[in-house]
Amino acid sequence: MNRVEGRVKVTGLATYAAEYPVEGVTYAYPVQSRIAKGRITHVDASRALAMPGVLGVLSVEEPPELAEDADAELALFQSRDVAYRGQLIAAAIADTYENARAAADAVRVAYEPADHDVGLRADHPGLYRPEVVNPDYPADTEQGDLEAGLAEAAATVDVTYTTPVLHNNPMEPHAALALWAGDGRLLVYDSAQGASIDRDIIAKTLGLPPNRVRVVSRHVGGGFGSKGTTRPHAVLAALAARAVGRPVKVALTRQQMFDVTGYRTPTIQRLRLGADADGRLTALEHVAYEQSSTLVEFAEQTATPARVMYAAPALRTAHRLVRLDVATPSWMRAPGECPGMYALESAMDELAYAAGLDPVELRIRNDPQTEPDSGLPFSSRNLVACLREGARRFGWDRRDPAPGVRREGEWLVGTGVAASTYPARRMPSQALATMQDGDFLIQVAATDIGTGARTALTRIAAETLSVAPDRVHVELGDSDLPAAPVAGGSMGTASWGSAIVRACEELMKNGKEGRADTTGEVAADTRLARHAFGAQFAEVRVSAVTGEVRVSRLLGVFAAGHIVDAELARSQFIGGMTMGLGMALMEETQTDEEFGGFLRRDLAQYHVPACADVESIEAVWLEEQDERLNPMGSKGIGEIGIVGTAAAIGNAVHHATGHRVRDLPITPAKILMPRF
Repeated sequence: MNRVEGRVKVTGLATYAAEYPVEGVTYAYPVQSRIAKGRITHVDASRALAMPGVLGVLSVEEPPELAEDADAELALFQSRDVAYRGQLIAAAIADTYENARAAADAVRVAYEPADHDVGLRADHPGLYRPEVVNPDYPADTEQGDLEAGLAEAAATVDVTYTTPVLHNNPMEPHAALALWAGDGRLLVYDSAQGASIDRDIIAKTLGLPPNRVRVVSRHVGGGFGSKGTTRPHAVLAALAARAVGRPVKVALTRQQMFDVTGYRTPTIQRLRLGADADGRLTALEHVAYEQSSTLVEFAEQTATPARVMYAAPALRTAHRLVRLDVATPSWMRAPGECPGMYALESAMDELAYAAGLDPVELRIRNDPQTEPDSGLPFSSRNLVACLREGARRFGWDRRDPAPGVRREGEWLVGTGVAASTYPARRMPSQALATMQDGDFLIQVAATDIGTGARTALTRIAAETLSVAPDRVHVELGDSDLPAAPVAGGSMGTASWGSAIVRACEELMKNGKEGRADTTGEVAADTRLARHAFGAQFAEVRVSAVTGEVRVSRLLGVFAAGHIVDAELARSQFIGGMTMGLGMALMEETQTDEEFGGFLRRDLAQYHVPACADVESIEAVWLEEQDERLNPMGSKGIGEIGIVGTAAAIGNAVHHATGHRVRDLPITPAKILMPRF
């Protein structure tokens, strides 16, 4: 079936947060801190207030009323303390965007600066063990005797990998349009990945009951996690609209998005692995060092994939966090699994060379029967099948295992492999199904962030009702609809789809309407290890002259339960793999050690991959039956595609050149470094 919203998107009729036609709309433009740490001593708005069209200025001089327990990143203009460079510290409101921006430039802020610390390092004195890592995993786990396992190993590796700050950069900038009704109810059109949770957080921040706030996010132009939680722009729009008594629109610039909409924490990851003479792991240790802000603790679950992937009698994982004078990191596509699997799968490649084993065979030999950390049985696990099918399709048997030997002119050619995994979660959701004039209306506060959720949910409802898809109409993206979890964590379709199936089943029973709330069903789920798995293969060509890396082929083979829609699935897998290519070779936001904040704050400097950056990219999947997951038997697919791609490319670069780059991104300078 065609995408349900395809026509309105290609004709420009799809309305995004900043595009809703509202009479009398005004604009707010933020003022950002120019220091990384210190105090605001004075905000002078006199020049701004005298400018044409200016309606007001919000600042700490007259703090707007907010709830005392508001999230520190959202408690705008409540404190004179500055926590990071780029923090929103004031805002100008005017009749046009241009006037608001000019007025913001005219606001003068006096500071009392303090020394700042923005550098993550593995020996930082401020490192500590967080109580949990995202979302609620224990920070550390340990079983078996690690040192004994390493001592008895026939082959060992002790390596450290680093990943830089990465930014999500969705196509649609973060924007919000806020309107206060006469009865005191607030309507916010927001670019958010979850209307229900966005409503709840905005209400909590403003000290309102949730039923006095409505959030509409009918079309969202990408998020990759950066729109998964409420961002300051939405609160600013609400505060500004309340202050001037008119609708207010806030649309962040690309540079502002780099400062206040989240990012992937940089990581330093040390891995120690040992294997016996047969290539079976005797010990595996994965320790991750990462950062958060002084405002909010966000601890990414970087080392948790090591608890899932391979059988080892001695297994230790640990996370250490330091609070720096930086913005708070947040979710970015496959948070934790993406950087964690990059390091783990790169280290596994190094262990394969140390043990004299084929990298595919090493992974197969260490495939566990139950989840290594918890001991729980897997609902399904087909990693070995993915590796074998991928090797067959890729022509892995023709690979010369020796690195740095295959050359075509100036180009060194290499191939690499890495495994992928991502949890198969679902969360409670509600849905309503009714019959209207012979057709069916499905209502759920889900969000389509460009993944094709409307189409997938239409297909799920149509199959449950045994009717043609054109008789089903799905309404979503509105917090006034039955509550639904966020579009993130690769759990959207599983969560919303479960509620839709149950609502449609109820409708068929009584013929009038069907309501569903899966809270009890989800709580009663059997304790199983629920994960999707995959195998990534890459072929690269590296110039011996310039160090340039070109990706010739990418292949991903996945086992992700029942695939609801093949076209949408292929798009998601390829999108994730392309994003992983960017992570491997080009994406990097540098931290400004001298002044704080981030360098490379736009798409002219922060490079993302284009179609020309990979000659051939293919995503396929195995037919996997896993009926214990949810009514559809589906696993999430939005994030597993990025997991493993960077490692596969890095391993291919090593195979091509004989040089191991352990610090992403893999740039020409790092390729050529051993020569100088």
